[in-house]
Amino acid sequence: MKTRLLVAAERREFDGVRKRLGKTVELRGFGAKFVCEGTRDGERWVMVANGPGRKLVSAALPEDLIREVQRENVMAIISTGYCGALDPKLRVGDIVVPDDTQVSSIRAFVRGAVTTRDRVAVTASEKRLLREATGAIAVDMEAAAVRSRAEALGIPYACIRVISDTAEENMPLDFNLYRGADGRFSRGRIALAAMARPFSVMPALLEFDRRCKRASLALGDFLADCRF
Repeated sequence: MKTRLLVAAERREFDGVRKRLGKTVELRGFGAKFVCEGTRDGERWVMVANGPGRKLVSAALPEDLIREVQRENVMAIISTGYCGALDPKLRVGDIVVPDDTQVSSIRAFVRGAVTTRDRVAVTASEKRLLREATGAIAVDMEAAAVRSRAEALGIPYACIRVISDTAEENMPLDFNLYRGADGRFSRGRIALAAMARPFSVMPALLEFDRRCKRASLALGDFLADCRF
């Protein structure tokens, strides 16, 4: 059975995919924080999430997981999940696909480069500077590392991302301040920071969460209907 191996930072980025797959089963013992599988149209879908940033990607794709999914059956390792817009024309829920990912879909998507940084692009000014420096239309935290890992494993690579925040907006918090030594975000510390400013940060954080949910659903719809 052909396999799509999808890699994201957080399990919630797969919520839309899992909804379209229906029944899914979590897999244990592979090192990553979250590993799950399902099937659709005769294909096996394996979803892996191990936190944000480059250094967590290799641990997300250990050799024992590759053996379990059978390397020769993997049609692509797909870097997926949220990304921040650098192009002001992009809106929340837009799908971004780099030029070197060959994909077809009845659903709309935008072609353009995705640049990888090991930090959240928090402010509109930071996003503008990234756009000017790289020419990319979006920024993420894992795609380049997923590409490197796929090349090391000898497996085709693809990147399909969804916009979670626009180029003109600031994040409700500087999420970089709430990453642990391992690079993962501390939900507890983020919640405490929001509660400390209940009339400013909390509403903005809740709205950001709602938009992330919409983005997850849009991503799931696109991935379910696209072909490689």
